[in-house]
Amino acid sequence: MKLETVDIRQAASAADIVYEALRKAIIEGDLAEGENLRQDQIASMFNTSRIPVREALSRLEQNGLITTERYKGAVVAGLSIEEIEEIFEFRALVEAEVIRLAVPNMNARTLDIARRHCEEFGGEPNSAKWGEINRNFHYSLYEAARRPYYLQIVRASLDRIDRYLRAQLTLTDGMNRARREHQGILDACIGGNADKAAELTRDHILGAGRALVAFLEQTRGKND
Repeated sequence: MKLETVDIRQAASAADIVYEALRKAIIEGDLAEGENLRQDQIASMFNTSRIPVREALSRLEQNGLITTERYKGAVVAGLSIEEIEEIFEFRALVEAEVIRLAVPNMNARTLDIARRHCEEFGGEPNSAKWGEINRNFHYSLYEAARRPYYLQIVRASLDRIDRYLRAQLTLTDGMNRARREHQGILDACIGGNADKAAELTRDHILGAGRALVAFLEQTRGKND
């Protein structure tokens, strides 16, 4: 039997492709809060049936990125200010511990990769890329903790608030502060000071959360 085969273990399913495309559009703000996600329209766009679309939407709902509303179906989920505050508090606890665990395992390659992401973040003029580079910087340090479940939770938390954080970085002076704080975290890691890296990471996340909440209170107040 002659067949051209592929390793299907390495191939993304239709549901995976739809999920990642919708996830990216939501966290980058291309799909707005409250926007309706019609299964038939999405299936047509991806030239697939509605079955993988339903699977992708179910995963997005499990991760808190969409909700199902009566008479409307799936819509892009929004967050209240209280929910945003809670997510940042949770991130501060988890990510501070992750980097504390990571520092003793960091090697020259880890620090070199993190340094490059830090420099890229500081020099990138395109605000649309800031969120991705920010993640790359933090993840390059966190991976040394060897805690994949922790990183999965961190990723899900970032997905929930990323589109709001992008707006805050773009429309306020949050970017300059983030650059300085990233360098401080990196310096602590280079020095092998796990406690300092954890402290700076916690302060960095809580500070970003406070700035975002202040920004949203101001902008939402004007829109009310």
